[in-house]
Amino acid sequence: MRATVEAAREQVAALLGTRPRQLVFTSGGTEAVNAAIWGATRARPGRPTVLADVEHSSVRDASARAGSTVRLEVDRLGRIDPAAVRDALEKADHDGRPAGLVHCQWANHEVGTIQPVREVVEVCHRHDAWVHVDACAAAGHIEIGLDELGADLVSVSAHKFGGPPGMGALVLRRGLRVEPLLVGGEQERARRGGLENVPGIIGFGAAAAALTEPGRLAQEQADARRRTDAIVAAATAVHDVEVLGDRASKVPHLACVTVGGVEAEPVLLGLDQAGISAHSGSSCASESLAPSPVLEAMGVDADHSLRLSVGWSSTDDDVEAFARAFPRVVTELRALRS
Repeated sequence: MRATVEAAREQVAALLGTRPRQLVFTSGGTEAVNAAIWGATRARPGRPTVLADVEHSSVRDASARAGSTVRLEVDRLGRIDPAAVRDALEKADHDGRPAGLVHCQWANHEVGTIQPVREVVEVCHRHDAWVHVDACAAAGHIEIGLDELGADLVSVSAHKFGGPPGMGALVLRRGLRVEPLLVGGEQERARRGGLENVPGIIGFGAAAAALTEPGRLAQEQADARRRTDAIVAAATAVHDVEVLGDRASKVPHLACVTVGGVEAEPVLLGLDQAGISAHSGSSCASESLAPSPVLEAMGVDADHSLRLSVGWSSTDDDVEAFARAFPRVVTELRALRS
């Protein structure tokens, strides 16, 4: 069993561009995020955490529970400014304590915008701040080299790129040791207690290995970009539908649109009846009808948004089905309102 786990660890590390010893398997991206925040804030107690409201709810909630936070503004594309990070790090909080941790997601999980993650990491290291990068929406979809990036802590999720649900990983900078979130065993080199999910780890490794085959990631990127471009074209052909986020610098598999005159929930129900699955906001908030904090932070319409994504199993037929259903659903709902 140990050899199987370590072989999978090597496969995942190869996809992420890091050494296997730096990778700790977790039960998903959410646990990886919580472990990163626990370890960083325990290592630097009392120091505030810097983040933007476009971060995933696990990042926002775990940071708020860990201590004081400093909020960053974002532009209407959902992007943070490295200069704003620098300013936040140069200012102590009201108790005179410098920030100890900065969060910078690699790509936004709702609108797909890619953050200036390399610049943020450089700023943080110049100011003695650790940086955690949530790469759950980016890993397996774009090239990421974690050793080259140099972030202190990086969280990833397996199911985001075709691996099994309930599997993730926390990657620690070489030489970094933090207190584990889960204790009670010596598994994962004493960095996470609990019996390993061996079947999940094998599946995680298999998905990573598939994407490291020559040309595979580039091909999946091209296919995803072509399909999301077609989805966006079909959606924006309908009157008063606009794209949210950065259309130029984004992950290829994700798009977000806002539909004027109709709230998101009935559109989602209409698409669901047509056999099409979509979300309003984050998938982790799919059971909530509250407006998306991400879109509210961007200053855009948070009540009429749809998150549309494709994956490794998506087909051109799926895109064509959306292109047929979406205009009909929106037109019928607008007719009801009028």
